[in-house]
Amino acid sequence: MSNILKTLQAFFDYLLSIQWTFFGCNHGVVDVTIIRLAIQSLRNRWLTAFLSVMAIAFSVTLMLSIEKIRTGAKSSFINTVSGTDMIIGARSGGIQLLLYSVFRIGSATNNMTWRSYLDISRRSEVDWIIPLSLGDSHRGFRVLGTTQAYFDRYKYRRGRNLVFSKGERFTDLFDAVVGADVASALGYKVNDKIIIAHGVSRVSMKKHDDKPFRISGILTKTGTPVDRTVHVSLEAIEAIHVDWKGRVQTKHSVINADKIRNMKLRPQAITAAMVGLKSKLAIFKLQHYVNSYRSEPLSAILPGATLYELWNLVEIAETALMVASVMVVVTAILGMMTMILATINERRREIAILRSVGAGSCTVVGLLVSEAGILTFTGVLLGVFSTYALIFLLRPFIDIWYGLYISISAPSLVEFGVLTMIIASGIIAGLLPALRACQHSLADGMIIRI
Repeated sequence: MSNILKTLQAFFDYLLSIQWTFFGCNHGVVDVTIIRLAIQSLRNRWLTAFLSVMAIAFSVTLMLSIEKIRTGAKSSFINTVSGTDMIIGARSGGIQLLLYSVFRIGSATNNMTWRSYLDISRRSEVDWIIPLSLGDSHRGFRVLGTTQAYFDRYKYRRGRNLVFSKGERFTDLFDAVVGADVASALGYKVNDKIIIAHGVSRVSMKKHDDKPFRISGILTKTGTPVDRTVHVSLEAIEAIHVDWKGRVQTKHSVINADKIRNMKLRPQAITAAMVGLKSKLAIFKLQHYVNSYRSEPLSAILPGATLYELWNLVEIAETALMVASVMVVVTAILGMMTMILATINERRREIAILRSVGAGSCTVVGLLVSEAGILTFTGVLLGVFSTYALIFLLRPFIDIWYGLYISISAPSLVEFGVLTMIIASGIIAGLLPALRACQHSLADGMIIRI
């Protein structure tokens, strides 16, 4: 606390050392006085000035932090899938297809046949394609069946690759790769055994306990649905269902895991597919082909556009955060105005002396408005510095714990505009006590009260 006070006093001393000029109401350009006098007055009332500055600084820090987190969350959300040009699945709404294929929320209305998947994969526009098979779970976490290409092609946050914190990809039929949240929540390590359950409910009585999986790898936290997913091979999804008839496994149909390894497993259907194209110009051509596919009803969505559409659905929460931060700033400015108003009575003699030596109403108004402006400007400056210091210190931990990347960049035009409005509002807030001080007569200020 003492260091902060020394820093604030040093800042005031620096301002005092500057040869200010002020455009007076009656004299054109005159040397010094008003701002220097305002700074000297604030030094004499350093405690109330310090509290006002800290209140504004905290409110600005909170507002900028919320804005940085909001933009970081939006950027991370929009970049949940990066580098994927198209997602294909059974005919449904675009947001629904995105929710179950990328966010593992909900279930597909229907599956996409393997024949259709192969047909689309042979198109000349397609550079790569990754099948996704959903429908099973493990203790509340979704299980995704896919291929090795998933770990090479799935990118997030503008091109970042999936990285293993421990272990490696699945190589055996009954290997599994778990996301960071799965490993953290359930305390899993490499080589631990897990049982996959049929269906997506948290508690399931239909378990594939005769075919346990071994955790071969754990992925680094990404801040995407990958963290909450158990990844297995596409063949493994077929393997655990090879002895199931519909949704039932009878004792007579149970097949040993070792025998299944020798089978030629080929999927009959998948949930969706992620597609990368050779040229962006071919996006709409392939999308039209998929949407009008004759063999079965399919849908093709552009993940970037659909992610923006989905984000707009939660815009009310974004607006609520902004309103809350603005209210905090308004409260701080009102507190500063209240502080200046509260000191008016104590400063009647000071103001009366100024007026007795020739200071006009403009000088009194300029003094109090300058004080409000200096307090607001100092609070905003300290708040901006505190925000960037906190981001610099906490960004690595936020990235690791929450997978949320907050960039360190200069204030945007919107942020700069808001900060300018805060300073202007602080100056305007000083007008009310200034006008009230001008209403006091010279004789009223010179009366000695016992």
